[in-house]
Amino acid sequence: MINSQDVKNGMCIRMDGKLYFVIEFLHVKPGKGNTIMRVKLKDVVDGYVLERRFNIGEKLEDVRIERRQYQYLYAEGDNYIFMDQESYEQIPIEKDKITGVAFLKEGFIVDVIFDGSTETVLFAELPMKVDLQITYSEPGVKGDTATNTLKPATVETGATVMVPLFVNVGEIIKIDTRDGSYCERVKA
Repeated sequence: MINSQDVKNGMCIRMDGKLYFVIEFLHVKPGKGNTIMRVKLKDVVDGYVLERRFNIGEKLEDVRIERRQYQYLYAEGDNYIFMDQESYEQIPIEKDKITGVAFLKEGFIVDVIFDGSTETVLFAELPMKVDLQITYSEPGVKGDTATNTLKPATVETGATVMVPLFVNVGEIIKIDTRDGSYCERVKA
């Protein structure tokens, strides 16, 4: 248990039977009345954000979380199988608990976040940016680089990404896994 004034960004707390990450906090001292903590929380499972106010000295249940690196092996139904890099133990993780799952390729290293007390998987997240090869795209026409026009391109994982007209099949591009946007071409 921690006091509400000890809350920090990135901390995980258990409230109303759910786990939340602290995104933002603010120590507020109104003109009259008690000092409060205004805290923005993100639900670990659903991802929705809510704002709560806590009185100073209010007790909160903090959760110890652990971040470990696992390698993606293969998909099996709705589960994805990952392997611990040190113990070679394999664990299944449901598709909806993986952020950026459309850009997941065999062999990728992902961060798996566990509840330290129960050893249950909270979620898995890909690196912020990944490099993938384009397998299909309409050919670009020389000289079509003056505008910011985009075209759809399919990458090796099967996901579709909007890319500039000058990007062609066989090229490797960097993709932001949070929103699926094109970042840049990767030089070979």
